[in-house]
Amino acid sequence: MAAAAAAALRAWFWNERFWLPHNVTWADLAGEPGPPGSGLQYPRAAHVLSAFPLALGIFAVRLLFERFIAKPCAINLGIQDSGPHRAQPNAILEKVFTSITKSPDGKRLEGLSKQLDWDVRKIQRWFRQRRNQDKPTTLTKFCESMWRFTFYFSIFFYGIRFLWTAPWFWDTRQCWYNYPFQPLTSRLYYYYILELAFYWSLMFSQFTDIKRKDFLIMFVHHLATIGLITFSYMNNMVRVGTLVLCLHDASDFLLEAAKLANYAKYQRLCDAFFMLFGVVFIVTRLGIYPFWILNTTLFESWELIGPYPSWWLFNGLLVTLQVLHVIWSYLIIRTAYKALVRGKIGAGQFHPVHVSKDDRSDVESSSEEEDVTSNSTKGIFSTSSNGSNRLNGHVAAGQWTGEE
Repeated sequence: MAAAAAAALRAWFWNERFWLPHNVTWADLAGEPGPPGSGLQYPRAAHVLSAFPLALGIFAVRLLFERFIAKPCAINLGIQDSGPHRAQPNAILEKVFTSITKSPDGKRLEGLSKQLDWDVRKIQRWFRQRRNQDKPTTLTKFCESMWRFTFYFSIFFYGIRFLWTAPWFWDTRQCWYNYPFQPLTSRLYYYYILELAFYWSLMFSQFTDIKRKDFLIMFVHHLATIGLITFSYMNNMVRVGTLVLCLHDASDFLLEAAKLANYAKYQRLCDAFFMLFGVVFIVTRLGIYPFWILNTTLFESWELIGPYPSWWLFNGLLVTLQVLHVIWSYLIIRTAYKALVRGKIGAGQFHPVHVSKDDRSDVESSSEEEDVTSNSTKGIFSTSSNGSNRLNGHVAAGQWTGEE
């Protein structure tokens, strides 16, 4: 009974009329597209399983990279492995913090003030310092960002180098000629599986990384990214998939570079990288993506292969992604405009905007005076992401978000 149910579920999930164009079957894609021994083959669902051990390998490499490369670099830049000031020990406040609330309201603050004979502001400061004790140090954040910068930078230029010799990079109609009977080369396979494995590694590491306020959002984001990459691989839309991957990688490493400069307190360099990130993001997501990617997936593919169920789903996901691009770009432009107004321009020089706070780290000031400074120079970004998607979650609730 169970075997019959499993067989029925398998047949339903792998329905050829959903996944493949008309008159194409899975059996057609089971053979070799080239002569025997050529090593050429079509993408197969089992290939995506190789991303799991590779993801574990990437995670291990990351741990070594952060310890032996990123950390020494951070120390040479003067970034210390020291956290915020620790709150003075207090059993009553500690019990409230661990058992009741980490952010007491006004009524509870008044009660604690009377109980301890402390000023309300002093109690607020204690809770702020206590919350910050659990926050990551700048050194930890620097190491995470340096790892992501290194990967994004490397995979972007690998993608450019690979696509430079790919015919579909120069003529997007090549994505659909003789589709889905398009051989999978080894370089294309490694590029796709490496991207998939990296996002699986982010899924693994998200539970050990710095905890962000948008943890759930980024968890869903990584799932969506993995789903889109896997989906496009299994029905052999990898040619256009490589274009989408490379296009989204173009801005990710710039945001990580801005964050690295911010942690190292190179403010002008941070501002420059952020502005460059904004320009590249808008050009790629509002210009190249709709007029290059969507043009070929919606119109050229319709002309050459015609629509079928998974075609509609694939394009639906890509159009939804474009809607997100518009929203994120609006937030980038609004944020950059506010920063420019705040920074002002005078005497022929641009006064650097303050990109001084990673809001998603949720590190709070340790004094009321710091609160005033933080509010007046509130950061205009936090982190990326890449994703990237891939569905890169860069902005949420009006603030920069990403994969950190």
